[in-house]
Amino acid sequence: MSMQDGYAEVNGARIHYVVQGQGPAVLLIHGYPLSGELFSKNRDALSQSHKVITIDLRGFGKSTAPAEDPGSLSTYAKDALGVLDTLNVSKAVIGGMSMGGPIVFEMYRTAPERFSGMILIDTIANPASIVEQNLWKGMAQKAVTYGPQSLVDELLKDMLTGATRKNMPQQAAFLGDIVKQASIAGDVAGAKVLATRPDSVPTLKTITVPTLILEGLEDTVYPPVFSEKMHQNIAGSTLVVIPGAAHALTYEKADQVNQAMLSWLSSIR
Repeated sequence: MSMQDGYAEVNGARIHYVVQGQGPAVLLIHGYPLSGELFSKNRDALSQSHKVITIDLRGFGKSTAPAEDPGSLSTYAKDALGVLDTLNVSKAVIGGMSMGGPIVFEMYRTAPERFSGMILIDTIANPASIVEQNLWKGMAQKAVTYGPQSLVDELLKDMLTGATRKNMPQQAAFLGDIVKQASIAGDVAGAKVLATRPDSVPTLKTITVPTLILEGLEDTVYPPVFSEKMHQNIAGSTLVVIPGAAHALTYEKADQVNQAMLSWLSSIR
């Protein structure tokens, strides 16, 4: 499938996007501190039947942000909607991994009419606990002091299972390279978004579009219990837990994820 990549000028930022395939639109939003390339192994499979759009949030990947607004929850949400506007996409299945989840909830609160479905991947609706808040503050401080590349080892131990890191070092290298692309300002802004995210549990009850929840059984960042809670609160949602996968589920177990997504997407047409 031919791939088109470009830049959308939205809200003072330059947002990089990739579009692949034709059909109903699927927009996928990456987690911290990654880029749209997190979904590089999902685009090919999904683009056989859908128009797949991935973006790099401002300050991450190839996207740039103005100094006065390096990123916030509402900015990230507006940027993603702005890219859909640029591409003339009125409605999409909108999915988010990890930090992408709170962004998707924010988009749903502000523009529910843009959703034909929702995909929640290794994410959480609860606000950050005190322990988690301090973890993200520490992450931001480390990026400022030692640079974005200093976060690689910190994050990869949770992104991939030990078995994958040992037996498939190329996966760790690929994700590590993405982490290194982030800007310091992006790292700080994203960490703040995660630390200060609102409680989205009340939002779950308001979701009326078909929803797929994907979870890595070995995810230590947002373990399966959080996905189960979302599943209980979103009427008619589908929960798929994939064994042998940690936090970067869509990359680590791409084949199983693609199968689950395609099967669910075909059921909501």
